[in-house]
Amino acid sequence: MYKILLLGAGKIGRMIAKMLSSVDEYKVLLADHDASLLERAKQQSGVETRIVNVEDTQQMIDSMAGRQVVISALSYRFNPSVAQAASESGASYFDLTEDIETTNSVREIATAAKPGQLFVPQCGLAPGFISIIANHLAKEMDDLETVHMRVGALPQFPSNAFKYNLTWSTDGLINEYCNLCEAVHNGKRIEVLPLEGLEYFSLDGVRYEAFNTSGGLGSLCETFEGRVRELNYKTVRYVGHHELASLLINDLRLSERREILKDILEYALPITYQDVVVTFCTVTGHKNGKLVQISDARKIYGHLIDKEHWSAIQTTTAAGLCALVDLCMTGKIRAQGFVPQE
Repeated sequence: MYKILLLGAGKIGRMIAKMLSSVDEYKVLLADHDASLLERAKQQSGVETRIVNVEDTQQMIDSMAGRQVVISALSYRFNPSVAQAASESGASYFDLTEDIETTNSVREIATAAKPGQLFVPQCGLAPGFISIIANHLAKEMDDLETVHMRVGALPQFPSNAFKYNLTWSTDGLINEYCNLCEAVHNGKRIEVLPLEGLEYFSLDGVRYEAFNTSGGLGSLCETFEGRVRELNYKTVRYVGHHELASLLINDLRLSERREILKDILEYALPITYQDVVVTFCTVTGHKNGKLVQISDARKIYGHLIDKEHWSAIQTTTAAGLCALVDLCMTGKIRAQGFVPQE
């Protein structure tokens, strides 16, 4: 039996707890500083819970005692300290971050990994699942031309001018919209501006827009540099969202006043569990001497699990992480130290 410490009892943490606790091989301890969140998770999945303040390093290290796996479902800003504590405890580490600097910190910590100890950041939807899909499609080609990745978590029933509801971390959303983005252009890694590169496409009769956002490529730029002419990641939204997001972030310069931006978003935009996750990955390249294109397009909706509604972003993000825990714990991923999603 694998003993797991799961830090964070928010939307995604509760879903991870439910998924992992349904498997006999895993014994999960869920930790958070909020007793009400822990109680809700306990009612949903029956996991053992403990109040832990992750800003108290000793509390965090004590909670890792005897655990083979540490999972962070916390805000990205806590992950470097969690990864460092995991390193010292000898436990393998997994997280959901999309923040580039955080992942670089985890990579550095992973250089001191003990035998058999893994550090697997970015295990969510994007980066995470979409990185695995892109790499899988790329392997079909003899040589690569382009890799385009498009992902969005959207309300099923948009009812405001923004055509958006909060579905996950507001801090993560703001990072995506405000931080510089990575890409590969003409075979070389470059940085591009967030909210630029606006494009449009249709899927199942619905019209969408997509634009540059930060973090979604994970480590794919490093993996594909020199092997692909063009690689990029864009976030998917309903048409019209980009114009208002650009007004807030660029014209009103709220990218420089992120706490105000966060307060506006959380005050004005309600959370919804009636969401849909759109993933659209397209790879072009040469195969058997011909230029060909392969695409993978999916829509995942929120649905009932054990008579309780869970959102699409909860299930897709948690499923990606839980699958990677399975692969690593059962030895199907044989590595040590830092493990990129692809």
